[in-house]
Amino acid sequence: MHTIEDGYRALGLLIDINWDRLLFPAAILGGLMLGAYLGMFLSQF
Repeated sequence: MHTIEDGYRALGLLIDINWDRLLFPAAILGGLMLGAYLGMFLSQF
């Protein structure tokens, strides 16, 4: 049980330290997808 708790705490620490490394690529990908959607939408007019 202690091993599971230690692993959970370690995973939480990794997420706390590296959240920005996950957030920025997700934001870039979201922006690219939004730009592609708007480009396809506006090209119909």
